[in-house]
Amino acid sequence: MKLTMIGLGKMGLNMARRLMQGKHAVIAYDLSHEAVQQISAEGASGAASLQQAVEMLPTPRIVWIMLPAGKPVEETISHLKELLSPEDIVIDGGNSYYKDDRCRYEALQAEGIRYMDVGVSGGVWGLEVGYCMMMGGDKTVFKYLEPIFQTLAPRDGYLYCGKSGAGHFVKMIHNGIEYGLMQAYGEGFEILDASEYAGSFDYAKISHLWNQGSVIRSWLLELAEDAFGKSAELTDITGYVEDSGEGRWTVQQAIDTGVPAEVITLSLMRRFRSRQQDPFTERVLAALRREFGGHAVVSKKE
Repeated sequence: MKLTMIGLGKMGLNMARRLMQGKHAVIAYDLSHEAVQQISAEGASGAASLQQAVEMLPTPRIVWIMLPAGKPVEETISHLKELLSPEDIVIDGGNSYYKDDRCRYEALQAEGIRYMDVGVSGGVWGLEVGYCMMMGGDKTVFKYLEPIFQTLAPRDGYLYCGKSGAGHFVKMIHNGIEYGLMQAYGEGFEILDASEYAGSFDYAKISHLWNQGSVIRSWLLELAEDAFGKSAELTDITGYVEDSGEGRWTVQQAIDTGVPAEVITLSLMRRFRSRQQDPFTERVLAALRREFGGHAVVSKKE
């Protein structure tokens, strides 16, 4: 099949490569001319503008967006709405909020344009092993696009999840679970590192060991093994952890539906805390202990 890939970041660039390996024809567009030139040198057809990227497609046109959620996606879809025709298809493969998908679906549907939300997981390893994908939208559109999904995913690695928004909703929960898993691994290794045995531990070897048939084996542990192999105590980085939105949305969904998602919620709060230095909360705690019990405090050095 022939399609346009809009957004050639870490995910979009490798997805375009995997599609070309599967004999699909890719038209590539990005604000970075260097990224377009790079993928063009590998066999894609580069476009100098969004309009050109659309005009180079046969009908029905297939446009796949791999951009950061929010304003970049909204502006791109708004522009595409003016360029596309009835029966053309827009796919958002980024991490958009599922409620935004439903609004986009309705707005494009009014113009006869099809829309699918596709949650994509796989990171920088997707080019080699494939991408796990979750789709939402009309099932007829899903079936039409299935050859593309088959190329991008490993075996059994994609699933039609339901009506518009369902794909990104399932991906949102996937990322919320990821927060909890990563937090549990982090806490476990910290307990190991604080113990009297810490000096004899090789965390890369422990990560490898736990992946050999144990109940906590996972790809995340493989990544932990790689990270500890590069830096045994991770001294090359700081413990500053960003969040990209899906964790917040998962926690909000839990609140809205009355689900007690304690682990995911606390893992999100821990990420917030990782960005603080000498947080005000702890200063209040120290001050209160000093006031009611005369407990010692650690004064700031001038």
